[in-house]
Amino acid sequence: MEIHLTNEAVKWFKDEMFLKNGDSIRFFVKYGGSSPVQEGFSLGISNEEPSDIAVSTEQKGILFYIEEKDLWYFDHHHLHVGYDQELDEPIYTYKKI
Repeated sequence: MEIHLTNEAVKWFKDEMFLKNGDSIRFFVKYGGSSPVQEGFSLGISNEEPSDIAVSTEQKGILFYIEEKDLWYFDHHHLHVGYDQELDEPIYTYKKI
């Protein structure tokens, strides 16, 4: 499994979450919402210190990661994070491995 982010998505995270070099963003599973990979669950984000990292990527000084306990959610899909200019928010897509 891999995490891919566009430059525009990274910029959105840095600007909206007031991130600086060395900060981390965790993608995690939350109950509720909708997702194309898991019924009744959705993807959450938080700015926290990393632990038990299963998958990660570093871009523009920011570590983006998923913990081991949340891998089930992705059901053998890569996470792709883009940016929707009209909505001014990230877009999450999942591509089968």
